[in-house]
Amino acid sequence: MDNNKELLAQVTERAQLWLGEGYDEETKAEVRRMLDADDKTELIESFYRDLEFGTGGLRGIMGAGTNRMNIYTVGAATQGLANYLKEAFKDLPEISVAVGHDVRNNSRKFAEIVADIFSANGIKVYLFENFRPTPELSFAIRELGCQSGVNITASHNPKEYNGYKAYWSDGAQIIAPHDVNIIDNVNRIKSVSEIKFQGDKSKIQIIGEDIDQKFLAAVKTLSLDPEVIKRHADLKIVYTPIHGTGVKLVPDSLRNYGFTNIIHVPEQDIPSGNFPTVDSPNPENASAMAMAIAKGKEVGADIILASDPDADRIGCVIRDNNGEYQLVNGNQIVMILLNYIMLRNRELGRLNGNEYVVKTIVTTETIKAIAENQGIKMYDCYTGFKWIAAVIRDLEAQARYLGGGEESYGFLAEDFCRDKDSVSAISLMAEVCAWAKDRGMDFNQMLQEIYLKNGYSHEEGISVVRPGKTGAEEIQQMMKNFRSNPPKEIAGSPVILVKDYADLNCTELPAGTVTKMDFPATSNVLQYFTADGTKVSIRPSGTEPKIKFYLEVHDKMKDLADYDRCNRDAAAKIAIIKKELGI
Repeated sequence: MDNNKELLAQVTERAQLWLGEGYDEETKAEVRRMLDADDKTELIESFYRDLEFGTGGLRGIMGAGTNRMNIYTVGAATQGLANYLKEAFKDLPEISVAVGHDVRNNSRKFAEIVADIFSANGIKVYLFENFRPTPELSFAIRELGCQSGVNITASHNPKEYNGYKAYWSDGAQIIAPHDVNIIDNVNRIKSVSEIKFQGDKSKIQIIGEDIDQKFLAAVKTLSLDPEVIKRHADLKIVYTPIHGTGVKLVPDSLRNYGFTNIIHVPEQDIPSGNFPTVDSPNPENASAMAMAIAKGKEVGADIILASDPDADRIGCVIRDNNGEYQLVNGNQIVMILLNYIMLRNRELGRLNGNEYVVKTIVTTETIKAIAENQGIKMYDCYTGFKWIAAVIRDLEAQARYLGGGEESYGFLAEDFCRDKDSVSAISLMAEVCAWAKDRGMDFNQMLQEIYLKNGYSHEEGISVVRPGKTGAEEIQQMMKNFRSNPPKEIAGSPVILVKDYADLNCTELPAGTVTKMDFPATSNVLQYFTADGTKVSIRPSGTEPKIKFYLEVHDKMKDLADYDRCNRDAAAKIAIIKKELGI
């Protein structure tokens, strides 16, 4: 009880500061309402902490408070970033940044405030004229020679959220030491009066069409089989942007590749931060794809493709063995695209032994098998495309990047952009569909062939949501319990390897031999590997109030007809694992 009183006193004191000079009347009214309410839950949730940079930057529910997305938290982040840029690039005659945003409510407003604050600090700003896909912002930073960039987006989060992604000069999201240094600079801002909100319009340049065309031209260079597209230009492609930014460039890119039969879902072509036709604008959810699937059934689509609101993630639906439309999961998307890129590079004689691919540690191990079978080096990295970008940066002058991805429906086929890109991924996925058709296979048969050659795997992700302060504490306790009481076996197979990225210890069992893993930083992730190839990964989300479980089981296919049996056995095994883990 005393703890609750102490917490309430702390948040009340923090909230009352927001009634002072420098805050607008709308914000003050919202804070007064929370202070006067009998139920203090909203007040506590809004002020118990500051928003922090996670795997996707700054992200939170919109509203008044230190733990909310609003002009003041956005302003403090931008002022802190501006201060750091002026330290880091003090020898440059002019520092420049690119600023973009998605379709969400308040995104344009936040983007213009970000531009004003940078310009008020003497920094040149390239501000997109309107919403654009996240990967284009990354591309623009590199194309325009900027030192940094900011994108206002909450990706595929619910409509109540918005976010702030900060980028460095290579077009990648910010990692250490810059992320820590920026936070230090933000934390030094003790008063809203220190934020320079009054912009210098002479320092802000509006950009748009010119960058669009350069980006689309660069994406076109990724095509590996233009002749196949010519033969199947009328491939029936249903595409939906789910009310997001993809509507701006994805259809243009598909046409640029040579596809002529792009079928829209008109209701979802309308950009809207309320995402009116879906409960959640996340293409990995079947419900978000329902209208596109209905359209696919209506027209007999060869493939159904989607992008999330900021067009960095890709959704994909194909026909299964029974002719029914089924979602392709994120692991399969990465696996299919990397398999195609590696195979086609080999067929085109472009491999010289100095190429590599990248996946995140929670993404399927089948990709490792594909790469090994192709004689191509594969690197593992942490979750989040900033880590894939870090691998690309480290190997820039030494080896050629072929592609990389993560199980959360993100893929990057290029190095001229340093964040996941649905524009290029969707264009290439349509090309893969045409390529399979050219070989007399449908998409599902091609997927089964990959499993037959490289080993079958089935993956399932489970997110346990625990919102708010009490939820964060519960998640912390869950991780503590898994560390202190690790499973000895999973689904009847003994655990033979435990990887704890919090201390970078890799423990072989039963001997207990411990070796150190080579990673650039520690991370709150646990992994268990069993004798039969099962992998279980556990990590708290860096951007949402949830703990994530990644389950992966393996099998061998005798022939293509064995696929359905593998699916049934894998589903049964996953059910056992979920029960054992209590999720």
